[in-house]
Amino acid sequence: MVVGVLQVELKIDAPQSIKDKRRVVSSLKDRLHREHMVSVAEVDRQDDMHTAVLGIALASSDIAHCQSVLDHVLDKIRQQRDCFVSDHQSQVITGQ
Repeated sequence: MVVGVLQVELKIDAPQSIKDKRRVVSSLKDRLHREHMVSVAEVDRQDDMHTAVLGIALASSDIAHCQSVLDHVLDKIRQQRDCFVSDHQSQVITGQ
């Protein structure tokens, strides 16, 4: 079993309220789940109007596939218009 984990810190462009931030984050989470079949959650900085930290996870049977999906997810996030990636970390964990 292979588990891929990606943590992404996003800066939200010009939100007027937490509600604006939630709209951006929720839309992105839904799109990533639908298009890449990954689990996505906002894992930190929930009360910060300008920053969101997303945790993204995926289980696979192949290391190359797992890394490829995480790379595609990161590329998709970087293409967003209403936010940008300020930091990210990824890790692929293998089990027995």
